[in-house]
This record gives sequence, C-alpha cells and structure tokens, in this order.
Amino acid sequence: MTKIPNLSFTMPVIMLCTRSFMLLITFLTGFSMSGLAQDKLASVDLKNHFWYKNAVIYNLEVSAFKDSDGDGRGDFTGLTQKLDYLSALGVDAIWLAPFQPSPGQDDGYDVADFYAVDKRLGTGGDFAEFVNQAQIRGIRVIMDLVINHTSTQHQWFQEARKSKTSKYHDWYIWSDKLPKDYKVGMVFPGYQEAVWSMDSVSGQYYYHRFYQFQPDLNYANPEVVREAQKIIGFWLNQGISGFRLDAVPFIIEIPKGPGNNPKLDYKFLTDIRQFAQSRKADVVILGEANVVPEENLNYFGKGGEGIQMMFNFYVNQFLFYALASGKLEPFKKALVETQIIPDASQWAHFLRNHDEVDLGRLTEKQRNEVFEKFGPDKNMQLYDRGIRRRLSTMLGNDRKHIELAYSLLFSLPGTAVIRYGDELGMGDDLRLQERISVRTPMQWTSDKNAGFTTADTAFRPVIDFGEHDYKKINVAAQTRDSSSLLSWTTTLIRMRKACPEIGLGDYTVLDTGSPDVLGLRYEHNGKSVVILHNFSDQPQQTNFSVKGADILYDLINNDDKKPVAGKYNVSLKGYGYQWFRVNQLIPN
Repeated sequence: MTKIPNLSFTMPVIMLCTRSFMLLITFLTGFSMSGLAQDKLASVDLKNHFWYKNAVIYNLEVSAFKDSDGDGRGDFTGLTQKLDYLSALGVDAIWLAPFQPSPGQDDGYDVADFYAVDKRLGTGGDFAEFVNQAQIRGIRVIMDLVINHTSTQHQWFQEARKSKTSKYHDWYIWSDKLPKDYKVGMVFPGYQEAVWSMDSVSGQYYYHRFYQFQPDLNYANPEVVREAQKIIGFWLNQGISGFRLDAVPFIIEIPKGPGNNPKLDYKFLTDIRQFAQSRKADVVILGEANVVPEENLNYFGKGGEGIQMMFNFYVNQFLFYALASGKLEPFKKALVETQIIPDASQWAHFLRNHDEVDLGRLTEKQRNEVFEKFGPDKNMQLYDRGIRRRLSTMLGNDRKHIELAYSLLFSLPGTAVIRYGDELGMGDDLRLQERISVRTPMQWTSDKNAGFTTADTAFRPVIDFGEHDYKKINVAAQTRDSSSLLSWTTTLIRMRKACPEIGLGDYTVLDTGSPDVLGLRYEHNGKSVVILHNFSDQPQQTNFSVKGADILYDLINNDDKKPVAGKYNVSLKGYGYQWFRVNQLIPN
C-alpha cells in the first residue's frame, strides 16, 4: 500500500514559498515596467525554421530520367538507382512531374486517376521505396498536384457526362448553349481552338482552360474541394513533403466568370494550405502563378497564411530580357517590386522548367529582342509568348554565359530550382512537338541511348546530333572532368549553401558604378554577402560602397578586396561574376 505523507508541515512551507515567489514576480514585473518599459512582446523568428527557405530543388520527369527494366521508359526504380548522383550534386528536394495514370495526351498532365502510380513507371511499392531511399539521403520529394482539371478519360468525367443527375455531373462546369466568349482565355493559342467544347454524350458544352481533353473541375462544389483534400492527404501519407500546385489562378476561378477577367477566390489557398499542414506540419505548397507584383500578397497572404512559395515568373521574364539585351534596369526594377513578401513566404527562382520560357509580361518590343537573340526561328517560339529551348542552346552553348546565368540563379533572393540535365548543359530537340522539345531523356553515358535505357529505342529520342549529342554531353564524362559544367555546378551549389543569407536575409540592389553589372547585398543576423554579375561580354570595372564593410572576402578566387577612399573597386571579365563575404570569411 502506498504511504500518504504527512502534509501538516509541508503545506505551510509551500504556501510561504508561493507567497515569496509571487512577491518576487511582482517586484520584477514592476522593475521591468518602470525601468525597461515594453509595449509589445518579442517577435518570433520565423525565417530560420522553414526547410524550403534555402533548399535546392531539382525538377525531373520519372519517364525521362532512367529506365531500369529495359522497356524504353524511365521508372521509379531507375530514379532510385540515381539518388546518389542527386545527393552528390547537392539536391535538397526532388520535384516530380506528374506520375499518375494518364492517357498521355499532355505528357501526364491529363490525370486519369489521382490515387495511383502509372504502371509504366512502376508500382506503388516502387514509389514507396523511392521516397524511403530519398529520405535516407536527406532528400525530400515534391510532386505535381494537377487538380484544376482531369482527363476526359477519368472515371469522374465519364460518369458526369452520362446524366445531369449523376453525382459527378456538377464536379465539372457545363453550359446548355455555346457561350459567346468560347474562344476567350485560351492557355495554348495556336494549339487550342476554344475553352468550351461540345460533349457528344451529354449534349452539353464543358469548360476547359487547357486542351479539349482536360475538362476543368468545379471548385464551387464542396464535394470537389473535399476530394482535393483527400488527394493531398493520400500523398502526404505516402511520404510527400510538398506539392507544386499547377495552374493556381485557374483553380481559384469562380466558375462561369467573364472571359479573361474572372473573379478569383484566394481564400481557397489559405484553406488548402491549412488542411495540408493539419496532416503534415512542414509541408510546402509551391504555386505556379504567373502574376504581377500587385497580386503577390493575394497568393502568399498578407500575413503569410496563403501558399508558402511561388515561382517568380515576373523576375524570370526580365532576367531573360537582361541576358538577351544586357539591359539591367527592368530586371533591377522587377527585383525591387517583388521584394516585400511575408517572413514565412519564399520565392522560387528558375532559369528553365518543363514549359516554354514565358515572356508574356514583357512589352512587345522587349519580347522581340529576346526572340531575336534566343529564339529567332518560328519553330523555336511557342504560343506567341515563349521559347521552347533549353538554356544551353539559347545561350549558344557559351560556357561563360551559362555560368553567369547559373551563378545569377543561385544568388537570387529565394530558393533555386534547376531542371534535370541543365547541370550538364543538355540541349533540346526542336523536332519534337510543343514543350516536349525540352523533355528528352537524361544523358548518362556515351553508350547506346545515352545509357538511359537498354532497349533498342527510347520512348522519346535522345539527343544524338550537334553540340549537345549525348556522346559529347553526359554524366559519366563530366563526372571525371574537374573542369566540366557538372563539376562547376556542384561547387556552385556548395557555395550557395554556405551563404544562407540569400534565402533568409534582406537584400539591397547596389549601385555598382557600371550599367552592365548587377550587385546584390544580403544581410541576415549580422552576416552579409555581396554578389556581382557582369551582363556584358566585355570586361567591366565597378566602384561601389558597402556600408559597415572593412573587407570583402572573395569566395571564388581568393582575391580579397579592401576599400579605397571608402569604395571597392572590382574588375569583372566578360560575363564575369564574384561572390564575397563581408568582414568574416567563416561566419560565427
């Protein structure tokens, strides 16, 4: 039996100690309020606690990465076999293009089943093993979440078209008559004829922002929203760390809105983010939303309660204008205009992705300058707004220009996203249709089919011609060459990770004294870096001041700089770049 202690003595002592403690607290509180008056609590440091703030994200397509079973198409087992390569490169997260069952009319973006793995890419077990092996190596997995539409072959649409009384009919958007604006708002002009099409089974017109075989889901219907939540919850349970949310503005459109200016319901983004975090606290939603700066907070949320990340398409377009023309002012202006975002939010910066280089935000004159430099032939252009080429081919396979572009990418304020194969300088195949030109198989070796597959032919041709022939450009060759682009990129990623101020800090666009040189200074927790890029192919001299700097430590060439008369003089070669740490070579 447990013995009950005698409390006759202990209780008065406890009460006395409690009274003494309360008197002490009252005294200290009074002292604090009288001597160190405070009008608010200390702020919470958010920036240092989000994994995506300083990640390097690697975008790939499973079908185009590595084939393990000799059927000519990449698969999850093949991708798992190459995780050590990605780990050595320095990748923190892999962003997977759609891998769910699909008729393949839009390279997987026409999803026919949101809860499975395309059997051509492997089994659910293969996917689970891939995620497990990635986690062992400290690599997270982000997947494309394509929930704005389905394939016409999806069971939901097949049921919806049978009857207006079907449970699924109102999961889509219908009209008994062809709307007058049936050609307004097409995403793919020149390849798309309308946004409303007749369904032969139902006798009604259905709405589709994208291709005719991709009917839009109706998010005004609560059942559709609940289904989207189930999809998110399902994949989070499979080990997914985040979602690249496809076509965000089209998901939040109010159905049957007018033409090019439909009303948008941004609260949906807050709701979906909160739901995702209720299942996994550190999940990230990376939004594809090509919007102007005035709209940024609608997506991020004024307090950061919206989606955590967005691709900075606005800066990207002026970046390409600067690379093409050497004119920096519009690019600098775009950096300043997108500077103010909530602490919990982050930009994702990129050079190339799986789509075209979208130049729709540029003026016609600016866009034509980029076309003339990077895509002069009509076959290189797409949708009247973009270029369907890889970075290396656009830059004429000029190593110095490529290095400038990637040094710039990794020094932009946010998280860097790189496209598979760009670390090698892979090219494109303009013989392939639309955006497929930049989705060719990964080039691993100089063996048949670039070591991608042992099959006689790959599901998509490998590049076997010109400067970007897989016999010249492949992982095996560049791994053994310390001067290769792959080796350089690996070193660059390592340097970027040693400068967390870029992802966490505040930045200032410096006056470098040269119209051709972009200077950025980042500051965070008393630490600072300065990075310079020369957009001219000719040498340039800079002359600039850095407040509070006694010395700039050169992180590339060991050519440290001290100020002369309060200013730093730095010479840059054509397309040259310099990374400096301010005052501390190895920060505390």
